This record gives sequence, C-alpha cells and structure tokens, in this order.
Amino acid sequence: MMTLSSVAFAIGLMAGCTLQAPEAEPPPAQPAPSQPQPPQPDPEVKALVSRLTLERYKATIKGLTQFGDRRQGTERNRKSVDWIEAELRRYGCPTERLKYEYRTPPAGERGRGRGQAPPRAPEIASDEMRTGPGGSRLRGITRPVRVNNDSKAQPDEQLRELNREPATDGPREQVYCTKVGTTRRHEMYIVGAHMDGIGWGEAVNDNGSGTALVMELARVFSMPDVTTDVSLRFVLWNNEETGLEGAKAYVAQRAALQGKEDPPGSGRYPEPRWLGMIQHDMMLWDHGMPRIDGTWNPAQRAEADINIEFQSQSQRADEAMKLAFYFRAANEKYAADYPAAVGPHMTNTDSTPFMDLVPAISLRENERGMHMSAGWNPTWHQPIDVFATFSDKDFRLGLNAAQTTLGAIAEMAGATITTR
Repeated sequence: MMTLSSVAFAIGLMAGCTLQAPEAEPPPAQPAPSQPQPPQPDPEVKALVSRLTLERYKATIKGLTQFGDRRQGTERNRKSVDWIEAELRRYGCPTERLKYEYRTPPAGERGRGRGQAPPRAPEIASDEMRTGPGGSRLRGITRPVRVNNDSKAQPDEQLRELNREPATDGPREQVYCTKVGTTRRHEMYIVGAHMDGIGWGEAVNDNGSGTALVMELARVFSMPDVTTDVSLRFVLWNNEETGLEGAKAYVAQRAALQGKEDPPGSGRYPEPRWLGMIQHDMMLWDHGMPRIDGTWNPAQRAEADINIEFQSQSQRADEAMKLAFYFRAANEKYAADYPAAVGPHMTNTDSTPFMDLVPAISLRENERGMHMSAGWNPTWHQPIDVFATFSDKDFRLGLNAAQTTLGAIAEMAGATITTR
C-alpha cells in the first residue's frame, strides 16, 4: 500500500520535477593551512655578510695570479705563501706556519693530481658514476679528465715562463691564522682551502677561488668590532694536488693537541678542540655538461648552484650531514644569487683527512664524482684556468659560497658586532 508521501514522490517524477532533500548543515570552516616561512636571517649576521663584496673577492683572486699556478715545491709557491701570510696579517689575523717534508712517492704509489690521469675504473667508490657514454648519473656526455703537463699548451709566453720551474722535493710550509673566541676559546671551527695548483694556468678556479674566499672570511672576522664566542682558524693548505699532503700533515701534527691548555692555567689553547671542518675547493664554474660536439656553454647554467658535500661513508657521517644542511639553510638566508644543494659523496679534497675525526664538509661548484669526474669543467688543471676565462656571474658563484659559509660560521660561532 502506497503512503501519501510515496504517491507525491511518484507524481513529482512523472511531472519531471525533482524533490530536494533538506539542506545539510555546512561543515565548520577549516583554517587555511599556514604557509612555510622562509628562514629568517639574523640582522647582525646579515650585516657581517654585507662586508663581503664582489670587487674585493675578485681583487684577492687577481692578487694570486701574479704567482702563476703556485705549484708546490717551487719558488712561486713559496712567494705566494709569503703573500697570503702578509695579507692575513694586514687584516689583523695572527698567523702561524705548519712545516712538513714532502717526498714524491714511487711512480707505482702515486695518487691523484701528480700529473697522471687517474685510473679509470668501471665504478668509483661512491657508486655515483660509471664511465663511458652516458656514464654519469644524469646520463649525460662525459669527457676524459686529465692534467695538462704540456707547457706549449699555454699560449701566454709570460705565464708559460712564470710556470716553468718544476717542483722539487723538500721542506714545505703552509700558513694559517686564528680568530680567538671570547667565551669558548678552547673550541674552534676550521675553515680551509688549498692554495697550490697545476696545469700551466693561473689556478684561478682551482683553487684561487677557494683561497680568496677563506682570506675574505678571515678579513671580515678579524675586523676590530667583530667578536666570536668560539675560535675560528683559517687554513690555506699546500700540496693538495699531490694528494692532500698539507691537510694530512696538519692532522698528523695537531690532532692530538686538541683542547690542551699550554701553558697550563694560561687560558691559551694552541689547538682548540675541533667542532667542524669546512673546505672550499673550486667555486666558480657551473656551466653544465659538455655538448656532444665537445664545446661548452659559455655561461653559467640556469640550474647553477653551490654543492655542499659530506661523505656518507665517514665515521662522523650523521653529524657531517647535519652540518651540511645547516649550511644549506644559511645559504637560503644569506646568499644573494645562487642556491645550495647537499650531496653525500665528498671525496678527494682537504676535508677528507678530517672526516673520521670531526664533522667535515666541502663547498664547491659541482659534485666531485658525478660532475667533475665526468668532465663538466674544461678549466680543471688546464691552461685556460686564468682570470680572463671567468665572468662576473662566475665570480658571483664564489662570492655566494663565501656568503653561505660566513653566515653559517657566524651563527655557529656566536659572532657579534660590538659598538665602541
């Protein structure tokens, strides 16, 4: 039996009408999801970062070019060490030298950077690149990476003559300077770059770019109105190109001295306890992979960035990874133009001897294994690694790395600007 309501519903259907159910209560309004806020710079740290300028950075690199490639074991290398030390002292950063002896190992024991091409294995230790066509992780074009040892490849006669003296074995020296902390002087961060080069050029990118960066940081932190809670040490390594010998000598001579007051009760710590080691090695060129015809993009690629690397196989990998991401956050706050990316395959640079002892990272223009070993930089150890090769956009990439490191170190070390 049909009810009155069911009859009405049927009539409505036949008439082409639609009966609407009672309106439901609208759901309660939900608050709009909050947008993530970008990291906020510290005003005092930002003021310190503003003391870095492109012209000063370029001028320091240009000053290094007077010594050619600064190959270790030569008079031009020794003169460049003297010049670096004089500049650091002029900034007000007290200097010291670490001395060691270097002997060329037998040919069968020679490692990277001794004028011979590295062995081409099917896979490098970090599993990040395979050789051959399409060999990089990006499946791009690869090119052989070899050191230029032909003096005639350098067309500039004056530069060719400047670089003519060969390296000889014997005593070596490298310079460093220290900003002593106020409340935690027994602890320090090490900020480094190697100052020697090879290839019959001016070693502008490898590694005048990193050397000038570290020197500029020493200049800013050594200003009389700047204080830090933690000590900072700025080191310009020698003998990197022969196998990280300067950095290895520093670790061998000074690791056991960490945190020891000398003399006791003096409040002086010749080797404060290491909190972290930050290396800078090749800062200028991120133009992308070579073209299939062997030519290169003359300008920075749109994706150019600063690569911050740690070594995932080191004993301090977790701490180093956190340090790397801290630097990436600092890049977002303080770098003017170029972003930063973090990678886990730091290798073959002066932070390597430190990486099992202290959190260690490296800032550079490209990923060491995936990009550099695939031949992304035609200036690497080549005669064209000269000042004129690089544009202001290239130099700005190095400046942005300096801004990144200065911002991160200033935050971690408790840097302040005093009012007098």
